[in-house]
Amino acid sequence: MLRAFRLIAIIALLVLSGCASQPKVDERFVEALNAPYRLDAGDRLRVVVFEQPDLTNTYIVDAAGNLSMPLIGDVRARYLTTPELEQAITAQLRNGFLRNPSVSVQVDTYRPFFILGEVNQPGQYPYVAGLTAQTAVAVGGGFTARATRDMVRISRQYNGTIVEARIPIDHPIRPGDTIYVLERWF
Repeated sequence: MLRAFRLIAIIALLVLSGCASQPKVDERFVEALNAPYRLDAGDRLRVVVFEQPDLTNTYIVDAAGNLSMPLIGDVRARYLTTPELEQAITAQLRNGFLRNPSVSVQVDTYRPFFILGEVNQPGQYPYVAGLTAQTAVAVGGGFTARATRDMVRISRQYNGTIVEARIPIDHPIRPGDTIYVLERWF
């Protein structure tokens, strides 16, 4: 009888320890966090074309992922870094418009992040550099009474695909991330 009780206790502990372990985080998720920032719809960019005040302006990457500029029209910006976009704009300006253009691109305002689930005010919010999942929850009005408070699920776009991971609450987030605060069981 004592032996059966010990066996049941060991099995119960193994099952509970399996529930408590962290799920394995997809490597693409971590790579996306450490990769250079890639532009997408909703990013507001400051484009400076030196000695060309009519071309220097603030532009928004549209839903199709393009930047629309005078003279050259639409320039594909989606998934490019700012140096790559500088090269693309320079190449199009050099193609019959300017002899030796010098272009600088900076992110003026990052695209928003989204927070859903067990927060008091789910929705879309502006991204601020240095944001963590915990500060994002605070921006979303804080946890509800049923929220899991130590971990969230984040969806992030990486190389054109969506990757998801459960991460600790102090983990940094990126522009365009969707944060989902989970409901606790007890």
